[in-house]
Amino acid sequence: MDIESPPAPTIALVDDDRNILTSVSIALQAEGFVVRLYSDGDSALKALLESPPDLVVLDIKMPRMDGMEVLRRLREKVQVPVIFLTSKDTEIDEALGLAMGADDYIGKPFSQRLLIERIRAVLRRTANRRATPESGDEDAPAADPIVRGRLTMDPARHRVFWDAGEGRRGDVALTVTEFMILETLAARPGFVKSRDQLMDAAYSHDVYVDDRTIDSHIKRLRKKFRAVDHQFKAIETLYGVGYRFNEE
Repeated sequence: MDIESPPAPTIALVDDDRNILTSVSIALQAEGFVVRLYSDGDSALKALLESPPDLVVLDIKMPRMDGMEVLRRLREKVQVPVIFLTSKDTEIDEALGLAMGADDYIGKPFSQRLLIERIRAVLRRTANRRATPESGDEDAPAADPIVRGRLTMDPARHRVFWDAGEGRRGDVALTVTEFMILETLAARPGFVKSRDQLMDAAYSHDVYVDDRTIDSHIKRLRKKFRAVDHQFKAIETLYGVGYRFNEE
């Protein structure tokens, strides 16, 4: 009996530079990916909402609708992983993109091999989160929920809840990377996790990210929880050391 191979991941590439669309598309197809191309943010957004791909590679600087706006509107409806393409000299774009919920970023000009490695790393993290009984393996054990004080994390369903008091329980939507960072912190409340440890938890070992990337994700986590509970203080910064999660 032949075992069917899993379908090839679909990558949506959104960039107004035709040369990038052509060259990256060829490289991705050579690696076995299915590629969908969009040359502007407006048309891309409509298509991505109608039929979400497995991952989006999204340029920030585009006419009509830039990548920031595409990501903002996309995040209102779906949680598809996003890798931002940024200009080499616009560090604020990188930080802002991560703060808005992108899973990773890569600066232009970039190596196609590096981009493919980043894509595979993000897809691996996403696949790990989707490897649940709901994905088709009914005999696979579901990961137990993590309860830490007012925080509840459900790894099997990629759901996060925060008890905001007075009977209010907020559902906090996190990206795959944000979820893994929070899960690492919450696994051992009160224990400090360095930025390097959080990088190891959230990224493949063959992918380099700097301290600012982790800091941006932490800021985004706090912002999301404070939207549910403005008094949220469970993620503590220890300057020069790292971060820790405090149970209340």
